[in-house]
Amino acid sequence: MAGKEVVKSTCELCNSGCGVLVYMKDGKPVRVAGDPDSLVNRGVLCVKGMASLEYLYHPDRLKYPMKRAGKRGEGKWREISWDEALDTIASELTRIKNGYGAESVIFIRGCAKGYQDAYMERFANVFGTPNFANMASVCYNPRNMASTLTCGFMSTPDYEYPPACIVIWGLNCSETAIGEHWRATEALDRGSKLIVIDPVETGYAKRADIWVKPRPTTDLALALGLINVIVTENLYDKEFVDKWTSGFDKLVAHIKDYTPEKVAEITWVPADTIREVARFYATTKPACIAWGNGLDNNLNNYQCDRAIVILKAITGNLGRPGGDIEWTIPVTVGKYAPDLLQKDMVTPDMRAKGISAKTGMLPPISYALPQHIVKSLLTGEPYRLRAAYVQGASLLHTYTNVQETRKALENLEFMVAADFFKTPTVELADIALPVGIYLEINSLHVSEFSPTIGVIQKVANAGDTWSDYRIYAALAKRLGLGKHYGDDEEKMLDYLLKPSGLTFADLRKVGTLEGSKQYRKYEKSGFETPSRKVEIYSSQLEKWGFEPLPVWHEPPESPLSAPELAKEYPMVFTNRKKAPFPHSGGRQIATLRGNHPEPLVQIETDTAKKLGIADGDMVYIETKRGRIKQKAALSPNIHPRVIIIDYGWWFPEKPASELHGWADSNVNILTNNKPPFAREVGSALLRGYLCKVYKAT
Repeated sequence: MAGKEVVKSTCELCNSGCGVLVYMKDGKPVRVAGDPDSLVNRGVLCVKGMASLEYLYHPDRLKYPMKRAGKRGEGKWREISWDEALDTIASELTRIKNGYGAESVIFIRGCAKGYQDAYMERFANVFGTPNFANMASVCYNPRNMASTLTCGFMSTPDYEYPPACIVIWGLNCSETAIGEHWRATEALDRGSKLIVIDPVETGYAKRADIWVKPRPTTDLALALGLINVIVTENLYDKEFVDKWTSGFDKLVAHIKDYTPEKVAEITWVPADTIREVARFYATTKPACIAWGNGLDNNLNNYQCDRAIVILKAITGNLGRPGGDIEWTIPVTVGKYAPDLLQKDMVTPDMRAKGISAKTGMLPPISYALPQHIVKSLLTGEPYRLRAAYVQGASLLHTYTNVQETRKALENLEFMVAADFFKTPTVELADIALPVGIYLEINSLHVSEFSPTIGVIQKVANAGDTWSDYRIYAALAKRLGLGKHYGDDEEKMLDYLLKPSGLTFADLRKVGTLEGSKQYRKYEKSGFETPSRKVEIYSSQLEKWGFEPLPVWHEPPESPLSAPELAKEYPMVFTNRKKAPFPHSGGRQIATLRGNHPEPLVQIETDTAKKLGIADGDMVYIETKRGRIKQKAALSPNIHPRVIIIDYGWWFPEKPASELHGWADSNVNILTNNKPPFAREVGSALLRGYLCKVYKAT
């Protein structure tokens, strides 16, 4: 057919970075399909990726810059030019910086997507503010930092070998990472045994040889119980432990406190099941552990991740074929490279002024925490933030205690939001900027699920949307910071690719750069730690004033720590992210919404019957902070005291003047933004709260 071609690209509607083929007709994309040559997804594409053209052409897309024309949250806007938008932003940022200091401006980004996030952090640094915020404290970063400190790298399962045993812990990649899901599924089809640790009945749980349902957020206690059994029953890999670990003797003494019986009281997992899982995992080799975001959203996250790395190590599965392995990464300028981020542009004295600088987190951490942003805006402590630039972040759905978050955002003197749609958070902004989806920009994607660098190629523009880089470059020029950004985005992409010896034009032809697996790399040079071994007992953590071995701490609002509160709120909730939606996004996309049209809360069947709740009833879920409404979905296969709430809900079809029903079914109405927080990484608790459920009137 005349005018038809196929363009290789990479989907960025979630973090996976699946390779796609964009089919063009007469210069316009008409179909998006999975790329069979992609190492990430090998031709498979999830429902989000298949809905790419619905995103591109959706009538409610932000297509032109908009300026608020009424009160915040009133839903009144007028279209303006890019020049007016950028001049206004530059003027307001300059006014506030000159009047109150650069620290009075904060830059906030949402879910990591790619180099766009590095461009924003670079801009914050060259602007001179120490206040840059992301969701790292509750997503991926705890696992990455814990792994790197303990064994020197972030391991990934070697599904292809295949493993004899796969443990899927706090992860449902069938709904969040389709490429990894199919790799895991192929291993299971070849005979790998499966242990699932998750309070939610995922598709993996239905297929598991052993399904463990711990009380939400008690994963650290469970991991310590497993270590106890493996150590006391001499099921560990003695040769690996003796040669490649340090501190095992201290672990042996420490772990005596975490007997299966004690851990059973904490986790609601029977002691016999804890023993069964430990024996099965330790003796079925090789084994790998696939872990996910379910482990990140609690106060013990960092030490839980350390405990899981210790499990991998003492069973001899680190670096082992079919175990948890390291990959080489394609050689590019990394997203966190100092030269790219320009962190030195913020002086140490200014960095010490960051609103989270005195929190006492791990020394490498410099991000501002969501709860401190809210506190600053509500109380002026340690000083008042006055302007915010928000990139692709739905703060009214991802922050804890979002009732306070809304009040906080309304206290800003000036707010910019760059996004695809007018979300409830965007509706509170002064200026809304239209950002291109992956079909409208040129870029690179670094996958967090496999070691690939994928090309992203611009094939369309549905309005006058810009890339994040182009926006920052234009703003930098207006602020006198233009030397840190060039007008030609492709030159930046060439710079990022320079270590590989390729240009962006070359990558267009290649499509993807791939890494390779490294088996037993430690045998050549040891592990990338100070001792060159897996540091079970961390002298570095001890030096910094943190616990050198993982210690379980009961959260403050649980059946064990607050028994009186539990009488009024007898249930415990966790939450889940469903396949069609990238976090709080996608509710206006017809295909995705049709797949999951309304928020559901799962309740155990007999528990629901006692409460007078039938399948399909609307119910209230309530904590000390408020209540929300979702539809009951009954299940016989979850713990009778646990409910599972749909996450990220709002209703684009509801009026903008009501912020699109932002609070009606929003799980973070129920959560708390007060201390304690995770000591190491600052995380607030997103799950595991006491609650009650009752039929809505």
